[in-house]
Amino acid sequence: MEIKTTPFKDLLIIQPAVFPDERGYFFESFNESKFRVQTGLNMSFIQDNESMSSKGVLRGLHFQLSPKAQAKLVRVSKGAVLDVVVDLRRTQPTYGQSFKLVLSAENKTQLFIPEGFAHGFCVLEDQTIFSYKCTNYYSKENERSILWNDPSLAIDWEIENPIISEKDKNAPLLESLPHFFF
Repeated sequence: MEIKTTPFKDLLIIQPAVFPDERGYFFESFNESKFRVQTGLNMSFIQDNESMSSKGVLRGLHFQLSPKAQAKLVRVSKGAVLDVVVDLRRTQPTYGQSFKLVLSAENKTQLFIPEGFAHGFCVLEDQTIFSYKCTNYYSKENERSILWNDPSLAIDWEIENPIISEKDKNAPLLESLPHFFF
């Protein structure tokens, strides 16, 4: 496993070691001991989630408040997405900035997203399967969203007319949300 840092504190790109042969390939998608040693992060993932979406679907930007904030380890097992995060940690110089990269079944790249980030993705291929591990359970009471096309974030989702849920279409702007403490 190779760990790559980003300009955002604790936001990590993880490239697993893949072993291809004439039959296909094998890789360890997660190993808690290796993850802890190589990232220096001591946390437990307690919930796994999976979604399947069609090309053009945009999900996000979602996050959970403390005490139910979640760190996530995300990956795509079929298809591809443009994965996007926004730093909501006011104490960081990257507050309000976004980071994006393509996650796909082909590149097997994973993204570790620490607590304090909003997360979303735009599906690039039909029948894409998106999987993620979470450090906290889902909490409807602590769930929040930011409008996916908030002008202050200036995220280029690289799509003209995404398919978006009503909830995500009606999410508030970042500036209208109260201060969070991550």
